[in-house]
Amino acid sequence: MTAEIINGKDLAQELRIEMKEEVSELIQNGLTPHLTVVLVGDNPASRSYVKGKEKAASEVGITSSLVELPDSTTEEELFQLIQKLNEDPGVHGILVQLPLPKQIREQEVIETIAPSKDVDGFHPISIGRMMTGEDTFLPCTPYGIITMLKSRDIEIEGKHAVIIGRSNIVGKPVGQLLLNENATVTYCHSRTDDLKAYTQKADILIAAIGRANAITSDYIKEGAVVIDVGINRLDNGKLTGDVDFDGAIEKASYVTPVPKGVGPMTIAMLLKNTIKAAKGLASVGK
Repeated sequence: MTAEIINGKDLAQELRIEMKEEVSELIQNGLTPHLTVVLVGDNPASRSYVKGKEKAASEVGITSSLVELPDSTTEEELFQLIQKLNEDPGVHGILVQLPLPKQIREQEVIETIAPSKDVDGFHPISIGRMMTGEDTFLPCTPYGIITMLKSRDIEIEGKHAVIIGRSNIVGKPVGQLLLNENATVTYCHSRTDDLKAYTQKADILIAAIGRANAITSDYIKEGAVVIDVGINRLDNGKLTGDVDFDGAIEKASYVTPVPKGVGPMTIAMLLKNTIKAAKGLASVGK
């Protein structure tokens, strides 16, 4: 068996074409979706991510602005800026790029963003509504993963999904979204005994642990769907995922590559959330 590759870059491009049409209609009706990104400090990876988000937004017709703050910014200064953006009717989505400098508590910042502008989907109200299956902004990477599965008509209901990783950004929410789709979900993590015993039973295996090529073919059930969320840079500068791609492609039915896999979908879902915010469709608190 040779797995079919789910190319997230191509799928994201298709979605952007659809979104461009939707945004064009909104603009004709006098509504231009606007995303404001806040970048604190000068983390090169964060700056690169922000550039990618700005480029994708521009491609679909979403306007964006970048607020850059120095590494020495205090928590209070950042809170004041977010409150201003919360109150600005011209700003539909607010994204504070993580990670933040050590003097700023990330969770406090997330909770300061108005839920109606929480296009990252990290606010406790957004997470709570996701847990109960209500309309809300979904966290972008998990949302992208579900969209990738559905794009290939991969059956989720009744399937055993195993997630390796329990982060608040990917692991926990993607498990909840799979549960909402009626999968049976198992969470594994760094303290899990006999990891293979779980992964070898997975119909859908999602690797989000941040260790290059940690999941080899002997972890994978024959015919499983393998979603690789990891982005790791090797000593030679090459990007690779958490899954040994060459091994997985010989055993899985579907597999995502790194790069050109989950990453581009994360940005596409951010744009979808921004359009949703502009249209006021999210039934979230103010």
